[in-house]
Amino acid sequence: MSTHAVLPAGGSGTRFWPLSRAKRPKQFLSLATDKTLLAETSDRVEELAGAERTWVVCGRDHAAAVREALPRLPPAHLVVEPAARNTAPAIGLAAVEVSREDPTATLIVLPSDHHIAQPAAFREALRTAVRVAQGGDLVTLGIPPTRPETGYGYLRRGVEREKGVYAVEAFVEKPDAATAEKYLRDPAYSWNAGIFVFRADALLEAMREHLPAVHEALARIARDPATLAEAFPRVPSISIDYGVMEKAKRIALVDPGPIGWSDVGSFAALSEVRPLDARGNAVSGDALAIDSDGCVVMSEGGRLVAAVGLHEVCVIDSGDAVLVVPKDRAQDVRKVVDALRRGGRADKT
Repeated sequence: MSTHAVLPAGGSGTRFWPLSRAKRPKQFLSLATDKTLLAETSDRVEELAGAERTWVVCGRDHAAAVREALPRLPPAHLVVEPAARNTAPAIGLAAVEVSREDPTATLIVLPSDHHIAQPAAFREALRTAVRVAQGGDLVTLGIPPTRPETGYGYLRRGVEREKGVYAVEAFVEKPDAATAEKYLRDPAYSWNAGIFVFRADALLEAMREHLPAVHEALARIARDPATLAEAFPRVPSISIDYGVMEKAKRIALVDPGPIGWSDVGSFAALSEVRPLDARGNAVSGDALAIDSDGCVVMSEGGRLVAAVGLHEVCVIDSGDAVLVVPKDRAQDVRKVVDALRRGGRADKT
């Protein structure tokens, strides 16, 4: 049973405007290191699934960027969706393509836009997850929460099956602030990071049971790849969490411990993943932060950017646009993209 890495690389990344644009979303940005988040993700699991067993699922607009970010990716391992149909169909399509090459494959499904500070510990958790998955379980990694986060879904663990491996009792929706505080204090709750491990055949069987319309289309594509362009856009758009993981009977959770996981969800999160100066500023490019505290100052446009006397503010220069936003409003950057589109300025999005 070989292990393959599947990296979904769709999404628009509107929270990272003006660095991210429609054809260059977040996963193609170098936000945590000098490598793109997609390249970081691939490198992180090189020991478990080298380039010859790595697969990327993306749309047509991003295929060239994937090839640039991952030059060692085999051409046949770039799975291009004819239409965006959310994560369940995308991962199911990858399972079909991998199974064509390796019918006994175990898949490690990794969001392509996360950062992990402790990759060795992460790989150990994945090795455990692969072992559990090879017995037929669908496995998810549950990240121990470090703050009362209201923007994530949670997992509630059940009985411990072996050290660090639990049954999943429930997938829990994003909580309000008071509930998130309660979850932080309760060791039964973990963040749902969207990291999954399962045998390709076990996933497809779960789809047959819980997403029959998706499974029927995937089975047709498996029999005749020429039907992809016609069949895939017609499948229901649904996430793998809602469509499969919340309904399947054999779900296991692996607790990786403190691995320094971040979904790098906004410019404010860069303070968690980048080196900081003595006053807690994350500064990159030709940029200065003077008498400032807790700021993110980035110059990606080849000109000097200076911030003076600021506190907890993001200043981002992409060359053709500048963003200034308080860190506690960083999630609202998508409103800029919405406003540009309404104003007929899609060229800037």
